[in-house]
Amino acid sequence: MELKELAKNLRLSALQMAYDCGRNGSHLGSGLSTVEIFAALFGKVLRYDINKKENENRDRLVISKGHCVLSYYSALRWAGFLSDEDIKSFEINGSHFHGHAMRNLQKGIEFSGGSLSMGMSFAGGLALACKKKGLSSRVFALVGDGECDEGLIWESAMSAASYGLNNFIVIVDRNKLQYDGLTTEVMNQMDLGEKFKAFGFEVRIVDGHNPDVLVEALNTLSEKPICVIADTIKGKGVSFMEGQKEWHHHTLTKEQYIQAKEEVENV
Repeated sequence: MELKELAKNLRLSALQMAYDCGRNGSHLGSGLSTVEIFAALFGKVLRYDINKKENENRDRLVISKGHCVLSYYSALRWAGFLSDEDIKSFEINGSHFHGHAMRNLQKGIEFSGGSLSMGMSFAGGLALACKKKGLSSRVFALVGDGECDEGLIWESAMSAASYGLNNFIVIVDRNKLQYDGLTTEVMNQMDLGEKFKAFGFEVRIVDGHNPDVLVEALNTLSEKPICVIADTIKGKGVSFMEGQKEWHHHTLTKEQYIQAKEEVENV
C-alpha cells in the first residue's frame, strides 16, 4: 500500500474511533496531526516482526506525547498488533485501550504514556541499553512541541548526545498548538531546531504531512542522535478542526463525523 493511501486509511480509522467513543471524547487534534508520521514509521521505517514481538533486535517506538493514540492504535491495527475488537473497545470501561497507551509488548506498545516528557528519557535509556548490548535496534521517541516546554526533554537530549546515542531518533510533532493555545504564546521556544543542535543532535526539519519525506529523514543514518522536526497542522484533514485548540480533546456529533469523513475521503 502506498503511504498516502495508508495515511488516508489511518485518518479515517482515527475519526471512526473518535466518533464511536461518544461522550467520552478523544484527542482529535494530535490524533490527526500525527497520521503521516505513523504511516511513515509503520509503513517503511520500523523494523519489527509481528511473529516475534519481543525480539531483542526490534526497533522501539516510544510515544511520549500520549495524546496521539487515535492514529497510534490505528497504525498498530494496520501492522497486525491490534485486532478490530481492540479498536472497538477504545475508551470503554475495563478496556486496555485508553486515551493514553498502556505498555503491552504483545500489542506493540513499548511505553505507558500520560506524564509528558517521561517517554523521551525512557527512550534514551532504551537506546543506551541497546547500544551497550550491541543490538542493531533503533529507538524512536515521538514528542510534542508543547511537550518541549518540559525540562526533562532537555536533560534527556543532553544525555543522548553525551552517550553518543546514534541509534536514537526523536520526532517532534510541531503542530504549533498545545492545550492552552499557541506554543509561541504559552512558552515561546524561539528556534526549536537550533536548540536541539545546541544539545548535540543532527536536526532535520520536514513537512510532517509528507510521508515519503518523513521516511527519508527517519531512515538516513548519522553519527549523532537525530531530531526530526515534523511541521504539522493540529486536526489535519478536517477543515473545522485544523489549527483550532478546542479540538485538542473533543467529541464528534454525527453531522461533524459525516462531514469530516467526507473531507478525508475526497482528498
